[in-house]
Amino acid sequence: MDILAGYAPLQIGVALLAAFGSAFVRGLTGFGMAILLVPVLALAMVPVDAVLLANFLSLFIGLVDIRRLVQTAERSAWTLCLLVLLFTPAGLWALAVTSPDLARFVIALIALSAFVAIYLPRASDLPPGRATTAGVGVLSGLMTGYAGMPGPPVVPYYVRRDLPRATAKASMLLVFTAAGLAGLGSGAALGVLDWRLAILALLLFPAVVLGNKLGERASDAVGDRAWRIAVGIVLGGAAGAALWRLV
Repeated sequence: MDILAGYAPLQIGVALLAAFGSAFVRGLTGFGMAILLVPVLALAMVPVDAVLLANFLSLFIGLVDIRRLVQTAERSAWTLCLLVLLFTPAGLWALAVTSPDLARFVIALIALSAFVAIYLPRASDLPPGRATTAGVGVLSGLMTGYAGMPGPPVVPYYVRRDLPRATAKASMLLVFTAAGLAGLGSGAALGVLDWRLAILALLLFPAVVLGNKLGERASDAVGDRAWRIAVGIVLGGAAGAALWRLV
């Protein structure tokens, strides 16, 4: 296809494998798709394109299940969604003016932070205060724009509390869906969105749907402690590999 002429077969192949694997983790845990996907994509394409491609895929897969997410998510998720929408443009602008090598390094560090967050002690089941919620929303918006990763602040916000897994997963996924929309809107407004990425995202989407479905099935058979450990290992491996490649 002429519209994909700018992407080498290796780039498309890497994107396909990364999309499937990260979507599996998303279905298993409710998070991790962007955290895993963006560092890998950023090794095969310009970081801005990697972030925006991840935004397309996050939005597409989120819209597939949007009704359940809206019905199950905690009310705090709507506050986070609003803050993500407001602060994503600033993060994307920072990415656009950052050198590719530095951007890849920062993205890898953000992925590493998610690995650390998985193993933080659990908090109570009480909702965090307004200041904490505001801080998580602002930071998540900035990370959405700069790295396509709203997850590092959002994941511990929900996972470290004793919430039902269904509520925590739906809340995180609702925020991530809004983050995908925010990232794409910001990219278009700033003039850095290559619309060929939408076609590439559509080509990758079947792999995302399949990976997500298989992950959801696996989630039913995995205990809470087991999935936390497994995902932590995967996230740490992804961040470590990205850092090793850069160094």
